[in-house]
Amino acid sequence: MADWENLRHFLALARAGTLSGAARALRVDHATVSRRIAALEAELKMPLVERLPRSCRLTAAGSSVFEQVKAMEGAAFAIERQSQAQQTKLHGRVALSASPVLTAHFLASRMADFQAKYPNIQLSVTAEARQISLNRGEADLALRHARPTEASNIARRIGRMSFALYASRDYPALTTPAHWRFIAYDEQFADMPQQRWLLEIAGERPIGCELSDISSHLVAARCAAGVAGLPCFLGDAHDDLIKLEYEGKAFSRDICLVTHRDMKRSSPVRAVMDFLAEAFENEAKLSITQS
Repeated sequence: MADWENLRHFLALARAGTLSGAARALRVDHATVSRRIAALEAELKMPLVERLPRSCRLTAAGSSVFEQVKAMEGAAFAIERQSQAQQTKLHGRVALSASPVLTAHFLASRMADFQAKYPNIQLSVTAEARQISLNRGEADLALRHARPTEASNIARRIGRMSFALYASRDYPALTTPAHWRFIAYDEQFADMPQQRWLLEIAGERPIGCELSDISSHLVAARCAAGVAGLPCFLGDAHDDLIKLEYEGKAFSRDICLVTHRDMKRSSPVRAVMDFLAEAFENEAKLSITQS
């Protein structure tokens, strides 16, 4: 029987397409990935991967093995979820994936309240913009701005994040919209809805700078670097920023709480879900019922 660790490294390589990408996903060095793949090929006595100059490509046999290993991984995660779902006591670790803006500017300030209410639950929050897989056990819960694509996931809309344009009260072009320069995301986030919204408003006006995360946009706007499109709960919290009038559509994004259908029976997971739902309901600028 093939070593599962070898199979796990092969799975990561097949998904990433490069040794370095697989190494980052597994948090090991690329030499370890290469060694594991070679060991698996020796175990199975057939080539699974073609090593190209800048990438790796699965052989026909490798593609077949990839599908089988994915099924094995899915079964293993299903067993783990079933085990977690049997938890009836409010203790243990719950992993939550959330967008960076919610993690830094909403969730972090509520950790003390959560600990006071559920002292035996360790809530582990990871800030990430990417869409994670609950099927593969990358988290127990996720706060996302789009509905899940995995059929086995269930989602509940628990909030709404409205956006507006903000600039420092000291911004030189504050009262002359024709001279505004905008703070945008870099190219890796070109398809984000808030980026498209901002660029549509900017039109022919220049982009003054590009920053990869919303916290940097906030700092840049407060330092009078230009006009930023910020979530209202964030922009309104700073007296040195002013909300600007603009020509264009209003924009907001839903906040969805997502979990795997197998996990909704877990008492610790349910406790976190209830806490988050209440927290968003009590935050006027993120509540579904916000005016």
